[in-house]
Amino acid sequence: MVDGWRTDRIGSALRGENPTVLRRLNAGFAVIGDVQFLPGYSVLLVDDPAVDRLSDLTRDKRLAFLSDMDRLGEAVERVSRRTDPAFRRVNLEILGNTDGFLHAHVWPRFAWEPDELARGPVWLHPKGRWTDREYALGPRHDPLREAIGEELDRLHSADAAQ
Repeated sequence: MVDGWRTDRIGSALRGENPTVLRRLNAGFAVIGDVQFLPGYSVLLVDDPAVDRLSDLTRDKRLAFLSDMDRLGEAVERVSRRTDPAFRRVNLEILGNTDGFLHAHVWPRFAWEPDELARGPVWLHPKGRWTDREYALGPRHDPLREAIGEELDRLHSADAAQ
């Protein structure tokens, strides 16, 4: 199955078969989102599919996951700021209501979003944006993927130098 990685996102990342992986981080994988109606949308996947919630991790691993979330958020923010003057902020969310594994959403938010959507959670965007081919991750997003990955590398190098 061509998209089999979608049913086993973490396992496929561990095997090097998940095409959305941007970088391996300390406690998980930074991946670009399947949909890009907010360009730069990314997700941090925990590196153990048995981990259901943040409290399932040891204290050290929890802190590593949260640090990875911070790094991915900062990378998305830096790239979004450079690529779109309408960039406003990044929203970070750990929800866990649909997928049964720990993950964190990193949503860039923009001034061009309609006001009634910009003031609420991303989940209020029209349902069609989640399934419309116009917003599906594809080759046209490669420059964005590369930019976020390179920013993750820069942030890692800066952390290592401290």
